[in-house]
Amino acid sequence: MDRVDITQYKDIWVFAEQRQGKITPVVIELLGEGRKLADVKGIKLNAILLGKDVENLAQELISYGAEKVYLADDELLENYTTDGYTKVIVDAIGQIKPEIVLVGATNIGRDLAPRIASRLNTGLTADCTKLEIDEEDGKIKQTRPAFGGNIMATIICPDNRPQMSTVRPGVMDKALKDETRTGEVVKLNIDLKESDIRTKVLEIVKSAHEKVSLTDANIIVSAGKGLGTPDGFELIKQLADKLGGVVGSSRAAVDAGWIDRSHQVGQTGVTVKPNVYIACGISGAIQHLAGMKDSDIIVAINKDADAPIFNVADYGIVGDLYKVIPEIIEAIDSVAK
Repeated sequence: MDRVDITQYKDIWVFAEQRQGKITPVVIELLGEGRKLADVKGIKLNAILLGKDVENLAQELISYGAEKVYLADDELLENYTTDGYTKVIVDAIGQIKPEIVLVGATNIGRDLAPRIASRLNTGLTADCTKLEIDEEDGKIKQTRPAFGGNIMATIICPDNRPQMSTVRPGVMDKALKDETRTGEVVKLNIDLKESDIRTKVLEIVKSAHEKVSLTDANIIVSAGKGLGTPDGFELIKQLADKLGGVVGSSRAAVDAGWIDRSHQVGQTGVTVKPNVYIACGISGAIQHLAGMKDSDIIVAINKDADAPIFNVADYGIVGDLYKVIPEIIEAIDSVAK
């Protein structure tokens, strides 16, 4: 295959993932990070939006910094399908030629981005936690954890375009909303037929298992193997409920089968930046710290005064969590009376 003329490609695209007519939070983070990259390179930050009757979301994307929104609005795009979304986005990239394409590392993004990259014969760096522009050659440097989170690998895509990254939710700072911003909405002429889509969504069934939304939580109460028993998560949930927060977990507790993987915080779990993060019985392994160290306030409760978690904590309590947490709950109740 002939080498791509990379000089034809310009600007940054963010895939504006929406579900049931709502922009997903990671899109706002991508627009925030995309703006930084675009400013360094002196190029435009744009978004591509797919769905049915979603034109109203274009202005929301503009308010978060998109200068141009490419809109594909069609009945066949109402529900996400790998075939349908891939074809529309690949066709659009082929026509307009963005230099960089950013996709959230959600369930949809992790399915969609590899298919797009394969069709375009370009590279894809998955699950990135850091993006920056190389000052010498202007290429995007994409950093992601490797070997189970033990090292960080920085990857470039020198010869093919677009340069593609999926970005882990909760890692980047969200763009600030400014409803006075103006931008352009470009309606794409799509060539999509029902026969292009090999699967059909017959019904959307919400999971009976309640999944926790760690990336959106303002308060997270996490616990690890220091609980000693899976029943200890009942106490953790009591504290989280009292504070209006959600329950998180270390990888060790998940691997032990004590709690569902959707609660896992860390480099191989979810990266979070809540207002308050309370770590109970968590020693503070590097893998876990990488997923929560940017929280505004970190409170650590641990019997081991030398636990690494205290090195990043704003407030530390050395003691038995089974004695400390009930006292905290009692204090909350007394204040609420």
